[in-house]
Amino acid sequence: MQEICFEVSIYPFQIDFMDHVSNIVYIQWMEMGRCHLLDAVDLSVPKIAAEQFGPVLIETQIVYKKPLRLGDRVKVQVWLTELTAITAWINFVFSNQNNEICATGRQRGLFIDLKTGRPKRMTDEIQDRFRLYLKPDKDDEQAR
Repeated sequence: MQEICFEVSIYPFQIDFMDHVSNIVYIQWMEMGRCHLLDAVDLSVPKIAAEQFGPVLIETQIVYKKPLRLGDRVKVQVWLTELTAITAWINFVFSNQNNEICATGRQRGLFIDLKTGRPKRMTDEIQDRFRLYLKPDKDDEQAR
């Protein structure tokens, strides 16, 4: 099983009035993670848009465990915990420079046909590419 890992910086404009990273920033980091995952399976957003299909989210969950603040370094980990021909659960862990888990999250998404707006089934070949990032469900509890 592989996972996507990348680091992000925290900027002053991402800090809310409570002096920590705003909740909307986590959603943006999740978007970045999904794009990294799509790139890794050779389904970049421009490529799939040209083929008239695209990703859509149908559910997002985030659990905040410890605040991230200006000056922290953030590591984002991304993997799948469930994959069907129609939907996938994408899991995220956000850790600080001390490897402390600061937040976890997950999103359920699917592909739609851009012409009809209807769900588009993934081919077996595309599912196989995503399976490289599929982690057994027993590890799913960490991201809930």
